[in-house]
This record gives sequence, structure tokens and C-alpha cells, in this order.
Amino acid sequence: MNAVTTNLQPGAGASEPMPVSPRPIDSERTPLIQQYLRIALRWKYVIIGVTVACVVLGLVITLLMTPKYTATATVEIARDANQVTNFQGVERQTNSVDQEFYQTQYGLLRSRALSERVATQLRLVDDPDFYTMFGISSDGPAFELSNGRYSATGRAERQRVAGEVLQQNLSVTPARLSRLVDISFTSPRASFSTRIANAWAENYIQTNLERKVQATSYGRNLLERQLALQKQRLDETQRQLVTYATQQQIINLPSQGSGANGAVTSERSIVADDLAALNTALTQAITDRIEAEARYRAKKGGTPAEALSNVAINSLRQRRAELAAQYQQLMVQFEPGYPSARAMKSQIDQLDRAITREESRVSGSIEGAYRIAAARENSLQTRVNQLKSSYLDNRRRSIQYNIYQQEVDTNRALYDGLLQRYKEIGVANGVGVNNISVVDIADEPQRPSSPRLFLNLLISLLAGLALGAATALILEQMDEAFGDPGEVERRLGLALLGSAPKVANNSSPRDELLDRKSDLVDAYLAISTNLGFTTEHGAPRSLSVTSTRPGEGKSTTALALAIMLARAGKRVILVDADMRAPSVHHLGNVGHERGLSNFLAGEDAIEPLTFSMVDFGFTAMSAGPIPPNAAELLTGNRLARLIERLLEDYDHVVIDGPPVMGLADAPLIAARVEGVIYAVESHGIRASQVKTALGRLAAANVRIFGGVLTKFESRRATYGYGYDYGYGYGRETKGEG
Repeated sequence: MNAVTTNLQPGAGASEPMPVSPRPIDSERTPLIQQYLRIALRWKYVIIGVTVACVVLGLVITLLMTPKYTATATVEIARDANQVTNFQGVERQTNSVDQEFYQTQYGLLRSRALSERVATQLRLVDDPDFYTMFGISSDGPAFELSNGRYSATGRAERQRVAGEVLQQNLSVTPARLSRLVDISFTSPRASFSTRIANAWAENYIQTNLERKVQATSYGRNLLERQLALQKQRLDETQRQLVTYATQQQIINLPSQGSGANGAVTSERSIVADDLAALNTALTQAITDRIEAEARYRAKKGGTPAEALSNVAINSLRQRRAELAAQYQQLMVQFEPGYPSARAMKSQIDQLDRAITREESRVSGSIEGAYRIAAARENSLQTRVNQLKSSYLDNRRRSIQYNIYQQEVDTNRALYDGLLQRYKEIGVANGVGVNNISVVDIADEPQRPSSPRLFLNLLISLLAGLALGAATALILEQMDEAFGDPGEVERRLGLALLGSAPKVANNSSPRDELLDRKSDLVDAYLAISTNLGFTTEHGAPRSLSVTSTRPGEGKSTTALALAIMLARAGKRVILVDADMRAPSVHHLGNVGHERGLSNFLAGEDAIEPLTFSMVDFGFTAMSAGPIPPNAAELLTGNRLARLIERLLEDYDHVVIDGPPVMGLADAPLIAARVEGVIYAVESHGIRASQVKTALGRLAAANVRIFGGVLTKFESRRATYGYGYDYGYGYGRETKGEG
């Protein structure tokens, strides 16, 4: 059951219509590749024709093309040049990635300056054959010939044109993952291509060297000017320093440091040296004074330590001790007045006086040493204070001196650096260093590089297929005709009941339908069989056959369905409801003086309005007299009453209805029957027109059983639809029946 069917009561003459519309087209049901294949098969002759035309055109163009020869020279571009010396030139050393470096080199290989240099070196600028070879027009004052030679006035213009020609025919191809680059040139002459490729490689190397030399020479000249200027600045700052030192009486002595080669790294002031020396002496004097003071204070508190350690005093004390001992022994035996005792006592007294004198002398020397140390300390302290004042004054006066000294040191360092760099550049300038070398020179090609017949034909074939496919897609979008039965369901959303073949020009539908073994009979037999599955009670008892416009085969379809139902043993009546262009009466060879319009106008008798079609085995009713306005007759309930009465005597009522477009008759009739069979002419009507007509039926709540593709030609079908397989058997056995 298709999507447009509605439930009707079996046997009803005019069932209650329900909202109906063609089912939506689900493009996702058909795979995309299948859709493209269908389009390709449908327009296969267009695709084949376009492809063949492109291949033929490519063949003709290839044969007419002038053979060209390509010569290739290979060079190696190293990232860094070989270091012949340890000195570097003035070219800037970058840390950028190699890709940037090589892209720069490729750009230099394709540069206009290099192409014009090659053209000038090979004398192509003034060669008329060169311009003729590449088809350069000789129009213009620069290309005017005088005695077979070009004038000198337009040389600059010719040089530009020659460079552009060489650039256009040159290709630079880097080898992947290597430092090799192929320089290829293409021209109509093999020897000329070889000359250009080799000359291009040589000039590229020469220009690379020249850029290095020019950069080094420029740097050396710049350094010469900078050296002269820096020397002048150094002399000025030195004179300024000496003048200021003389004016301020600043005397500094050079001091040796750890600089290279024992170079003077700093200077020291005389005042600073004197202050340092006196400060050292003052420190020692303070130490001596403290020691002398300690001895002096120790003397005041008792016997000084110097006296205790004095040898002379110790000898006197020892002698006194001995005499004192002897005196005490005499006192044991004698009185103090004893002569020996008095003499010994006198010696002891002399020794005491001698010891006292010696101790006094030692104490006096300690005090004198203390006073001398104190006086020396005071003297040194006074001198140090004086030198401190002098040193601070010298520091104040040395501020500007140090500024001048820093300027002298800076200028001397800059001058020494520039001088060293100048010497290095002088050495590097005399050594030729190049990072580009020729790996393979260009050999003269033995075969032309273009045109390539096989490649051109392959490209033409692919282009033809692409153009043919594009043409097919465009035609598919523009063509709204129904090329095969599947498009009825795909484009309209109608269930396909079947397709009917086109009747040959030397035959008529009536004759084909009378021949039970004809393709037309077989086709409508299948359609009738499919129609039996559209309702629960089999084939619909009342149905209308319509189309979008006249001439699409709706009358033939109505007649064929009536015949198929009649041959199935059913009682069938065919009603011609196309009261504007009736046709059923022609099949019965009767007139249409009486028919449907009479009943709709009010006549109740049905039998006089019908006639028998003996050849087909059913009854028919003609359209009757053509009324002024058929739609007015159909608006009432007379048609529904007619169908009810006919169904009392017949099993099926088949109505040959009018076309939908431009008329109100078809929706009015379709609303009174169980449903409609829609006839669509193959390759005869646009899908947009059919959709519009179906929209009108849907607006009238009409049930559509399905569509029938009429006048179908199997030779024009996409997938080879036809009757050679399904119905050919009948034709082969036709003579045997």
C-alpha cells in the first residue's frame, strides 16, 4: 500500500475522501553512488561524445605543438661555506632555519637580475633569432631592425624582454631532502637549452661570489672610515686627559695587572702610595708606643721586668747575696765592729748602691723609650692626617680626570677592535670562498620533453570525462522529463504501478490491445495485477484515470485497464468523463450524441446512454454532448449517484477523466471515486508540471493509487528497462500459439 492510499469501504461508489498527498521523496534511500551511476547511464552518450571530442582535440593539439627540449644542470647549495681561514667576512651569520636560507637561494635563482645577466652574457639581447624562436613580436621601436641589427636606443627594453623570456622558460626544482637543485631550461632547440642551463648555473655561482666580495669590500671601506674617525677621537681624548692632569697636578704611576701581554690595566696616585706607606708606619708606631707604655706603667708599679731580666743587675744581686751569706756567718763568731765584718758590710752597701743605680738607669731608659714612641706616633699621625687631606683633595680633582681616562680607554678599545677586524677582513677578502658548486653540467637532450603524446591523451581523457560528467549533471538538472520508470517514484513520490511501451507508428493502441501477445497487453496486464494490491478488496471498484495534460496516454490506460478487468471475468463499464475532448466513442465506432453529460443534466435512464464494445468485452458510456461548462455539471451529486447505480450492475467502473492542468473537472471526478491512477508520459512532460497537478489533487483530498509511465521507450531508458526479457518470450512463441 503506497503512502497516498486511504481506507475506503469495498464496493462503495463514492467513498469518503481523505487528505492525500504524494509521499515525500527520501533521497537517502538511494545511495549517492547509485544516483551518479544512474545519471551516467542516462547520459552515457553525452559523456562518451564529450570525452571523445576532448581526446581528439588533445591529439590534434599535441600533433600541432612544436617539440621542445629541456636541459638540466644540477648544483649543490651548501648551508655554510668551507672555512679556508679562521677569519670571517662581513656577511651576517644568522641562526635562522635552513628553510629560510634555501627559499632565499631559490628566489635568487629565479631573479630578474640573473636572467638579464645571462641574456647579456650570451648576447641574446641583440639576437633577432632569439626573439623569433620564442615568438616575440617585433612591434615597437626597441625591435626595429637597421641593416639586420637592432638599434642601440631600445637595448634596455630588449634586455628586459629577454630576461622575462628566460624566466618564463626556466624551472628551479629542489631535490627533496638534499642540498641539490636542478636548473632546467626549455626551448625549441636542444643546444640552446643546454647553453642557457649551464650559463645560468655559472652566473649564479659568480653572482654569489660577487655578493660576498662586494659585501666584504663595502665593510672594509666602512671600517677604514671608522678607523680614521676613531683614531681622531682617541687622540683628542688623550690630549684632553694630559692637559687636565697638568693643570690639576695629578701624577699617577702605572701599575701592572693581569691583562694580556702585560698590558697596563690601571694607574695609582703618588699620594695614595705615600698615604699607604705612612699609614703602615703609623700602625707600627702605635704598636711600639703601646708596648713602651705598658713597660713604663709596669715600672711604676714595682721593679720593672727589664730590671729583673737585666744581666748586670742580676750579677750584682748574686754577688750581694753571696757577701750577705758570708757576713751572716761572721756575725755568728764576731761582733759587727770586727774589721773583717765591717769591710764585708761596706762591700754589701756598695753593691746595694750599684744595684739601685742600675735599676734607676733601666727605669729611665723605659720612660725615654715610651716618650720617644709617643712622639713618633704623634708625628706620624700628623703626617697621615695631612696626606688624608691631600688624598681627598686629589680624589676630588680626579673625578673629571677619571672621566677623561674612561673616554681614553673606551676609544682605545674601540680602535683596537676595529683595527683587528680590519686586518681580518683584509685577509678574508683575498680568499675566494663559495658555498655553491656545479654537480652535473647540462647535457644536450636527445629527445623532446614536450609534447608528450601519452600524457596529453591521458589528460585529455580525464578532462573529457570530467567535462562530460559536468555536462551530464547540468543536463540532469535541466531535464525534468521522466527517462525511466524509477523516476516516477523518485521524483514524484508516487507508487509505480507499471510502465506501458510506446506504440509503433504503424500501429494503434486499439490493435495492440486486441493482440493478446503484444507488449502493450503484457504491460497493462502487469499494471492491472499491481492495481489489485492497492485496496483490501483487490482492484478498486471505481477509479479515474487522469494525467497532467492531454495526449499523455490516459485514455489508452483507461481502455487497457477496462480490457484487463473484463478479461479477468469482471463486469466492467468504461465511462468517458472527458466532456471537453471525448475519445471513447471512437473506439466503439459510435457517436457521442448521448452519454454522461445527459445523465448529469438530469436524465435518469442509464441503458440508453451506454453501448457495448464487443471486441473488448465490456460496456462503455460516451461523454455525451459537449456542455457549455462541464465543471458546472460535475459540481452536483449526479456523478456520485451515477457511480452508485453503475456499481449495482457492474463490478468495476473505470472513468476516463480529463487532464488536471487548467481544468476543475479532474479533481471533481476524482473526489467521487475510490482513487485515481495517474498517467505520466515518458520523455514528454516536465516533473514540475506533474508536481503542480498532483498538488491540485492533494488539495482536493484525492486518493492516488499510483502512477503509470506511458509511451515508454526501452532504448532510451537508463538501466535498460524494456520487454526484451519479460515479454520477449511471448513474441518468440507468437507464431507457435
